[in-house]
Amino acid sequence: MGTVSTKPAVGFVYDDRYLQHNPGLQTAWGSGRQVPFVEPTMHPSNYRLVMRTKHLVDMTGLSKDLTQIAAYPAQESDITVYHTPEYVERVKQICAEGGGDTGEGAPASPDSYDIALLAAGGGMAAVDAVVEGRVRRAFANVRPPGHHAMSDKGMGFCIFNNVVVAARHAQNRHGLKRVLVLDWDVHDGNGTQDAFYDDPNVLFFSLHQDQLYPPGFGEIAQTGSGAGEGFTVNVALPPGSGDATYMAAFEQIIRPIADEFKPEIVLVSAGQDASTMDPLGRMCLTTEAYRRMTQAMIDIAEQHANGRLVILQEGGYSELYGPYCTLAIVETLAEQRMNADEPLALDGLKNQPQYSTVGESGEAAIARIRDTQKAYWKFLS
Repeated sequence: MGTVSTKPAVGFVYDDRYLQHNPGLQTAWGSGRQVPFVEPTMHPSNYRLVMRTKHLVDMTGLSKDLTQIAAYPAQESDITVYHTPEYVERVKQICAEGGGDTGEGAPASPDSYDIALLAAGGGMAAVDAVVEGRVRRAFANVRPPGHHAMSDKGMGFCIFNNVVVAARHAQNRHGLKRVLVLDWDVHDGNGTQDAFYDDPNVLFFSLHQDQLYPPGFGEIAQTGSGAGEGFTVNVALPPGSGDATYMAAFEQIIRPIADEFKPEIVLVSAGQDASTMDPLGRMCLTTEAYRRMTQAMIDIAEQHANGRLVILQEGGYSELYGPYCTLAIVETLAEQRMNADEPLALDGLKNQPQYSTVGESGEAAIARIRDTQKAYWKFLS
């Protein structure tokens, strides 16, 4: 008799059409003019992170143990659970006319409207598979990203807010009530915060570098409004925090609040731009941090949500290191370690103080977050 595997069924969403979204070349921030080099530079949010991640997962042999989940395009009615119909129509028109900026730094190409619908639908397909029991956990390797997109405009490379659409799909299509969304992208998830700011049924954590992007969002004092007061938790940490401070934030803030909230499904906006090699962040995380954060979210989902966990790709701009961080996430979901040679030696990174030590500024930030949130969560008192 053959051996019966005890490893969980893990879903993986990917579609080659995601590569067709083309944000163009790198431009000078604010002016939109091309940077003045003879050899142009690709836009930071180009196709290579998602493509190279898929390639790496395939090359390690992990793909054969994953359940491939087909993405489907979201309908306009799915998108307008958050985005205004006028904005959706404007994106459609911009793409039909050849492309352009959909708001503030969220460029689109002729194919981008359809691909953005497919990205949102990829998150929905992952939710379907997890809730219906076809897989226990899932990773959606989608683009364009979504967490900066506001109801009426694109922002920060994001056109439609994929995780907001996925959360509302879990509620409206599958009848789940309490949704936990954790955003560990190095930039604050401002669009997601805006979508759920007054909603007590969605607990939103944004774990990000303090005062990075965008201005006016992600402040520790921003905790929600109305019935949603206390259900937005901005875990804004100082630059250079590293693995130790991130894990302290999980242990002292995220896990206690999640245990009190008791979600029915867990969603993660996974930007790997807090990594030690990322050009757009300064948080110095190793691949080991992404393993530990993923395991923490698995533990929350297993304890409270019947294991239902969906992780959606957001940012990440190191073409060399970012895919290895994402591989670490998928490996942890699948309870496997493929022993891929990493571009940075983890043993060397472990010698850096931020790997094992919470600095004074990190301790102060965590204390301030706890002081702010203990008014809403008894486990922090």
